[in-house]
Parts: sequence; structure tokens; C-alpha cells
Amino acid sequence: MLRQEHKAGEKVFVDWAGDTIPIYDARGGQAQRAHLFVAVLGASSYTYAEVTPDEQLASWIGAHVRAFEFFQGIPKLVVPDNAKTGVTKACRYDPDLNPTYQEMAMHYGVGVVPARPYKPRDKAKAESGVLLAERWIIAALRHRKFFSIEELNQTIRELRDRINQRPFRKREGSRASQFMAVDKPALNPLPADPFDLSQWCRARVNIDYHIAFDTNYYSVPYNLVHELVEVRSTPTTIELFYKGQRVASHSRARGHGHTVTIAEHRPRSHQAHLEWTPSRMEHWAQSIGPYTARLFERILADKPHPEMGYRSCLGIIRLAGQYSVARMEAAAERALVTGACRYQSVKSILKNSLDALPVVEPPPSSPPPPHDNIRGAEYFD
Repeated sequence: MLRQEHKAGEKVFVDWAGDTIPIYDARGGQAQRAHLFVAVLGASSYTYAEVTPDEQLASWIGAHVRAFEFFQGIPKLVVPDNAKTGVTKACRYDPDLNPTYQEMAMHYGVGVVPARPYKPRDKAKAESGVLLAERWIIAALRHRKFFSIEELNQTIRELRDRINQRPFRKREGSRASQFMAVDKPALNPLPADPFDLSQWCRARVNIDYHIAFDTNYYSVPYNLVHELVEVRSTPTTIELFYKGQRVASHSRARGHGHTVTIAEHRPRSHQAHLEWTPSRMEHWAQSIGPYTARLFERILADKPHPEMGYRSCLGIIRLAGQYSVARMEAAAERALVTGACRYQSVKSILKNSLDALPVVEPPPSSPPPPHDNIRGAEYFD
């Protein structure tokens, strides 16, 4: 069996560990499984490890980028397993790489040579690195609870450094010392900018000045309604461009059916409408006078749900821009006395100057006249 000799700075072996680490929900929900990514340099066995929320393409590419930054340089070749995230079609002689994975390799000037199927010695370094990580990281943390990926990765960094500083058993030095002496001088320099995992597509702006992307909705300035915009997406951000100019940038929503809106993208009328919260409406009514305050309370109390009365209150607030405070108070008093506690009623009172007429309390209702067919309460005793 041919023994593999690894040249300085030539190869990095990458793989996912078979075991996962639970991330617990602080509110008692179901635990999520974090996946351990391992990268090992061939000559020095210098090891990088981190956990990601899944084994999807974004996590795979991001872990490579962070591994290169950890090594502070780029090897000549990356040797992955034939995982679907990196290799679209496994083949002993001519494997097909995922296009985004190939784009990342071109950005860093590194070749990708997947291990041959069913040839574990092609990735022996990765196999041994994964076993070491499972023993010194996963097993070491089996009795601890973590509640976030960030918290877990902070602990993994400490264990990873301990692995690299640990002395070899059968030769001098450690992974860290061998890396500094052998691999690091032979690595190619990092490019000026890290690889940007972004995808582009186009979307039409809906009438509500939002575009639909990946089952969520993102706002653009309202004057772009019906226009075609370009969408640049990364794992963390959504950027929108119109004729080459960026018009919006959002944090990417997680889940489905979420709406992400920037207030400045709304028309002025929508902005003004949303500025009037219930507490602000009540405060405004009190500033006009006691009758207006009572009118607002009555409007909200008469509805099955207070929210159903907000529009009437907002309409009355708009009337205040046309009429004086005195007239608003008089109209509110008349609306309360007559029981016409609606926006349309207040509007009619003001439009027809009924607020100038004296308010007369309606007479108490008289009892019905006596009649043989009308029974009193005593009849039912």
C-alpha cells in the first residue's frame, strides 16, 4: 500500500463529522443539531473546527472561508468528500462540482480534488482529523448544554487550540509548531476580500411596494411600484438594485411569510397613519378637551375589539386640521349627547355647523300608556 507524503502548503482535507451536538432552546423547545466541520492541513495536521446550523451550501462555503482565514493563507488543493453540498455528481475520474463551490475555488485560486468514491485513504487526513475532533470536542462536550451556535463555537475554539498545541506522541513539536515551520510559509496569500456567497435574481415590485423572495417580503421605495428590480441575496442580507443603484438593504428573514419593511419606503400617507398609535390618539384627544377624550373612549368601547375603532379616531384627528379646538369640542359634546359616536356623524355635525346650536339633553322616555295587552312585572311573579 502506497504511503501518502504531503507537501508543505499543498492540501487541506475537509469533511463533516458524523456526530452532531445539540443546541438547546432556552424556552424549553426542541433542541437543534449543530454540525461539526473539520479542515486539516496535510503536512502539519494543523486543524480547524467549527459548528454550523446545517450542512447546506451556505454553511459549507462559509466554513471554508473561515478555515482559510484561520490558516491565514490558501493551500493549492482542497480535498473534500463527495458530499452533495460540494460535488453535484460523484465520479472517480471526472466529478462535477457545485457551481458555487467552483466559484469559491476560483476566487481563492485553489483547486478542488474530491476524494475518489470508496477510497478512504484519499482523505485519510480528514478521517483522522474528524476522529480527533469527535474525541476531543464532541465527546468532551457531551455533558454540557449550549443554547446558541455562538456560545458553542467559542468553546470549540478553545478546544481546537488545545488540540493544535498538544505535543505529538511520536515526533517532536505539535500541530501548531509544525504549521508555523512547514505549512504556513508555503501557503498562498489570502485575496483582498473574502468570498461573497451571493446569488442574483430579478423580482417585480408589488403594489404594496414589497418584492417576494424566498417566501418572505422586502420593501423598496414606494415610487418603484411595478418596476423590475435586481435582488442580491446572501445568507444574512437582501439587497435590492434598480438600474444599477442600490435602493434597499435588509437583514434576511428566517422562516416563511415574514414582511421586512423600512418606514421610509412607505408613502407619506401610510407613514402618518402608522405614527398614530392608540396611546398617542388618546393623548391627542385629552389635549383637545374632555368631550373629545370621552368621545374616543366611547368609540373604542363600542367596538367588539378596540382596534376596530382606530380608523374612526384617525378620521376625527384629520378633521381637527380643518376646524378649531372649540368646534371640535362642541361637535364631540353633541355626538355624545345624541349617541352618534361615529366619524361620519362628527363630520356631518361640523360640516352643517350643528356644533353652533345649543345642546339639549333628550327628554327621558315616558312609560307606555296602560293597555290590557301590556303586562307589568308583577304578572310574572
